[in-house]
Order: sequence, then structure tokens, then C-alpha cells
Amino acid sequence: MDYLSPHVSRPDKATISISKGGRSAQRMGCDSSPKSECFTTEENLSLKSQEIEAHLDGRCIYLVGMMGSGKTTIGQILSQLLLGYSFVDSDKLVEEAAGGTTVADMFKLHGESFFRDNETGVLRKLSPMCRLVISTGGGTVLEPINWKYMHKGIIVFIDVPLEVLARRITDVGTSSRPLLHHESGDTYVKSLRQLSVLWKERSEAYNNAHVKVSLLNIAAKLGHGDAYRITPTQIAIEVVPSHTYEYLTILSRV
Repeated sequence: MDYLSPHVSRPDKATISISKGGRSAQRMGCDSSPKSECFTTEENLSLKSQEIEAHLDGRCIYLVGMMGSGKTTIGQILSQLLLGYSFVDSDKLVEEAAGGTTVADMFKLHGESFFRDNETGVLRKLSPMCRLVISTGGGTVLEPINWKYMHKGIIVFIDVPLEVLARRITDVGTSSRPLLHHESGDTYVKSLRQLSVLWKERSEAYNNAHVKVSLLNIAAKLGHGDAYRITPTQIAIEVVPSHTYEYLTILSRV
């Protein structure tokens, strides 16, 4: 895991509650993969998560990254690793705020700016809350005001190679990806081409995150030659640092 300079403040003690899976955000203060240095036994992982949770002091964790990087699935798993944390998908909250209109339909009917405005509104409402793992949209990082809201928590960049993203998107199709759905041709080729354009626009912003989790680094630790084989569980475990001291180094600067 790569650590970047954090500049975050402690979140306010919110009284607003969001419940997911029977857990509340109001409370404040492995699979069969081979063993490696980024894995522990379930018991040790639980103990490590509890130690980190105490020092998080209820801060929310915001997951940022390109479309297809697995932020939603990783966030769901991570919220289960951190006792007392709940998961929120910001795109789903935007859709709810828009009366159930899907993100794809928002882009089609009202344009990207309409979606971005609603996305910022959701982040503003989430910013004073505590004990949430929040997955964000791929373009969230483009709006400076969104950083102001996310800086009240810990921002984690899930760094996935573009080729892996394109393979994932090819597997599931582009119908739910409004920025990729308008070009004909081979799905992998067009996805990789358009992802490359988006990466040039967003990469500098992504790298302002407090923590960077690299799929290539995880693959190297596991001895995998193909980062595509890395599972969301393996990534989520890497978000919970292998050494609590390293994570506390981040928190000591906030």
C-alpha cells in the first residue's frame, strides 16, 4: 500500500443515521487465496481491524477510482471488516434523490452536469456523518468542492490498470456506463480507448488521495502475473493495512 500525505479533519459527531445491513452509521466515538504478507488469519485480521477502528475515531472512508475498479464491492467487504461501519454507495443515493432515475438515464435526459450537481449534494449530506465506507463515482474527484467534503474522512484510491478495467467492463457490458456507451465497435478496444482519455483527465486528482491501493502491488505480493485475478476481498484486506503503525502514521498527521 502506498501512503500519500493526508490533510483530513476529524468528522463531526453526526446525529443523522444511515442503516445498511442492519448496522447504523450514527454510532460514534478470506477466501481460498494463497497466504502472503498482505493476508492474516481471520482472527488476526479481526484484531487488527479493531485496533485501526479505535484510531479512526469514526472517520468515514471514501473509496475513489476509475469506473470498474470495484469500489462498491470492496466497500461492502471493508464495512464488514471494520466493526460498527456501514456501507453507502453514493451513486445509489444520487439515484434515490432523483426519484429513482438511474445514473445512465440522468446522463441521457439531463446531461452530466445534472448528475454532478446531485452527486455533490449527496457528498455534502454525507460529510458530517461517521462510521461509513462510501464508494464514489469515477468522476467525483473532478469537482474541487467534493474534495472539501471528503477531506473530513480518509480517501482511498483503488488503482487498477486500465487493461484490467477494460476487461472487467467487457465482461459486464457498457449499458450502465454512460461515458462509454455511445461508441460502436469491439467493447474491449473502445473501452480501453475511452478509459485512457478519462485517465488523463482524472489521474492527477486521484493521486491526491490519502491512501493508494495498487492492484499491481497486490499481484506482486501474491506472485500473480495477472492483476485481473485479484479479488475484491484481497483488495479490501489490503485497505486494512498490514501494519497498524503505518496507518497510525497517517492518522497522526490529521
